[in-house]
Order: sequence, then C-alpha cells, then structure tokens
Amino acid sequence: MQIKVLDTTLRDGEQTPGVSLTPDEKLRIAIGLDALGVDIIEAGSAITSEGEREGIKKITEEGLSAEICSFTRAVQSDIDAALDCGVDSIHLVVPTSDLHLEHKLRKTREEVLLQAVDCTQYAVDHGLLVELSAEDSTRSDIDYLKEMFNQGIQAGAKRICACDTVGFLTPDTSFKFYKELSKLKAPVSVHCHNDFGLAVANSISGLKAGASEVHATINGIGERAGNAALEEIVVALYSLYDIKTNVNIQLLYETSRMVARMTGVYLQPNKAIVGENAFAHESGIHADGVIKKSETYEPITPELVGHQRRFVMGKHIGTHLLKKRLEELGLKVDEKQLMQIFQRIKSLGDMGKCVTDVDLQAITEDVLGILQEKIVDLEEVTIVSGNKVIPTASVKLKINNKEILEAGVGIGPVDAAIIAIKKSIADFADITLEEYHVDAITGGTDALIDVVVKLRYEDKVVSARSTQPDIIMASVEAFLSGVNRLLGDKFTAEDLT
Repeated sequence: MQIKVLDTTLRDGEQTPGVSLTPDEKLRIAIGLDALGVDIIEAGSAITSEGEREGIKKITEEGLSAEICSFTRAVQSDIDAALDCGVDSIHLVVPTSDLHLEHKLRKTREEVLLQAVDCTQYAVDHGLLVELSAEDSTRSDIDYLKEMFNQGIQAGAKRICACDTVGFLTPDTSFKFYKELSKLKAPVSVHCHNDFGLAVANSISGLKAGASEVHATINGIGERAGNAALEEIVVALYSLYDIKTNVNIQLLYETSRMVARMTGVYLQPNKAIVGENAFAHESGIHADGVIKKSETYEPITPELVGHQRRFVMGKHIGTHLLKKRLEELGLKVDEKQLMQIFQRIKSLGDMGKCVTDVDLQAITEDVLGILQEKIVDLEEVTIVSGNKVIPTASVKLKINNKEILEAGVGIGPVDAAIIAIKKSIADFADITLEEYHVDAITGGTDALIDVVVKLRYEDKVVSARSTQPDIIMASVEAFLSGVNRLLGDKFTAEDLT
C-alpha cells in the first residue's frame, strides 16, 4: 500500500498566527520539502496577494519533482490566479456543512453544489488537475457530501478530500467516515486538524480505512491547535504499520529544524520524532538500558529520522552512564573523582538543573583541579550585601585542623570574600589576584557559573577555576584552588600553623 503525502506547510501551516513567509522563504521551504520527497506541495493560495503569487511562481519555476498545488475557493478568479502562477493542480475547497452554508456563505446546498461543479469543470478545461475538497465535511450531511463529490468527479475532479476542519473526528469515527467515502470513484485524501489532539491518530485511521493520500504540515503547524504532523504520520506508518510513502525519513529532523527556523514556530522539547528530547535520556536505568541495547527504551533509532541520541545529566543519572559519557568526551577520571562528579551532578539535579555536556566538562575539569591535597580548606563563607549596605564577607578557613576566621569588605560580595581570604592567609603568604574571569556556561538565571582566576605568589603564577551555580562560591573555590596550588609546592599544612 503506497500513500501519497500532500504537504500544506506553505498554505495551512502559514496560517499559524504570527507566521508570514516571504516569497524567497517559501521557495527555500519548498526546495526542502521536495528533497524530503513529498508528493504534492500546496504552495499557497494564489488569490491571497501579489507576494503570495510571486512565491508560488518562484516554486513552479524551480523545476521541482513534486506536484505544485494552489488552494482555491470555488471562485473563478481564484482559479485564474492559480493558472497565472503555473501550478500543476488546485485544491478546490468548498464548504459543505449547513453551519458554513447558512452562516458563512449564506447560500443553499443547491447553489454551492452548482458553484463547485462549474468551477471544477472550468479548472479541468484549463488543464488543471483538481482535488475537490469539502470544508467542514465531518459535520456535513453525508448524503449531500457524497453528492458533492460524485458530481465533482463527473465534472473531472481526479481526487477528493474530506476536511475535518475543527478536529471533530475520533479514530473510530474517522475510520467509519473515510471508509464510506472510499467507496466513491476517486482517490480520497485525509485532512485533519488537531483541536482535540487527535489529528495524527485520525489521519492514520482514515488511511487504514481506505484513503490513499494524507494532508499534513511539518511540525504540525497551522491555525489554532495546528494540523496533523507530517513527521509523526510518516514514521508511524513506516514503523507501526509497514506502510510506505515516498518521504525520505532520514531528512525529517533536518526539515523540521529548517521549517522551525523559517517560520519562527519552535517546538516543545518533548515533541514526538523531531523534538530535542525525543531521543534524550536522563534516568540512570533508562540510559543504562539504551547503552546496552537501544531498543530497550527507543522504539526507533534517532538515526532513522536524522536525529541524535542525547544523554542528559541530572539527579536520575547512574554512575555507569556518567563514566561512559566522560570516556566519550575524552575525560579520564579515577573512581574517587567519578564519585565527586557524580555527587556534584546529583546536587545540581536537586536544585532543578540538568547538566549539559559543556557543564559536565567544566565540572570534571573543576573536580580534577580541586581534588589536590589541600593546604587551606574552606569551612564557611557568609555574605552581607544590599542596597545601602557595604558588601561584607566573613570566611572560616581550616589549616591543619586550626580554624581561622576573618572578615573583609569590598565593592561587591565577591570582592569582599576574596579580601577576607587574603587577610586570613596574609601572615604566611601575600597572594595577588592578577586576573578574574567569569562565564555563564548555559543560559537562564540558574546557569552554571565558570570562574577562572590567575594568581601570583612571589615568582610563580597559576590559573585555577571552579564551576558552581553560585558566582560567590565559584569565585571563592577558584581562588582557594589557586592558593593551594601556589602554596602546596612550598609549604605543608604544619608549616602554616
């Protein structure tokens, strides 16, 4: 069973609130859709504007493999506009529910039927392939709907489409509905909207019932709750039903990203198939299973759709995954260092933060640096700061089991803390802070802060770093790490007490 795919990203998808594509953007997306392998590209609605017609013309002149289609109403001027753009076909849409006829068109069933037949005949006579489509068909009288389609087929329509305009179907009713229409003498298309979150399920049910073409958009974009998502339908048909399409599944992720960039409609991370978390694993149990055999927690491989597997470090992480990820990043640690990193990630997870590969690298480098033998160890740091308060810090250090308590004031809390530390060790070492650099590794107010310092003691200069979610603690730990490296070569803890 071969299913045709009509992509309506450039028409129904562009009706997403806030989306308006330029002619060149339409062309770029159309080229991507053609490479993806969709059978039909609904390039827009030619009657809409001059810019719309320019965009459709650019697409028709590109020489793409896909059939290029324009949306039209059952109005001769719409068809003329489509003809002027050089399209291969039109998606001729006619409302069929009494709700639409009475309140929107304010015409009788007979008037609309005659209009639909006349326009179908006109388009066919001018060399266009016609896909006759019934708007709000799922709330239409079924006998009137079939009469519309039958007369349209007699007038020359080659395909018929029944639109579930407000997502009114369920998978059960979709099967029955499209099975009935599949008895007519033309291929039937499924066109479902996602108002109740059932567009993909309803589309698949319609195809199983006998429809041979599906309308969909990349990422499921469209007005209101959107349309059926092309990538979900195609992969579900391929993986769950062994039903083929001409779509190159390996290009789905790439195409999804391109459409998201061009339209500015970005995906929720847990979007099926193409979301950033679609193949991301944090749980230690899940990650361990995926490492051993991907099928344990992945129904399809990320490579199938051009995606990548990603392991997220958080409070659910296990040591097996952590060790493997460190090895993949080229970071060598012993068991003690591994457990230090493990606990740091767990602590960050308890604070609601997940650790990226960049975070992991910084944490590891930090741990590798701070697990040296400590001459000076931090016991406590307290900061007082405010709008009308001079920033003040008190630090408690431990040197050979002896506690040293000192305070300092500065132009800010970090400055105050470092001055307090320098005062604590002033009796045996005059250490100068030569450079101080801070970076937020990841975005957000809870970003990990990476602090790098350069310290001088006599003729020796060292750099040290610390990575923490708190800039003050990162600064204090970086400074003390440098202090320990400078003093470790010259003193023992006993020498300093």
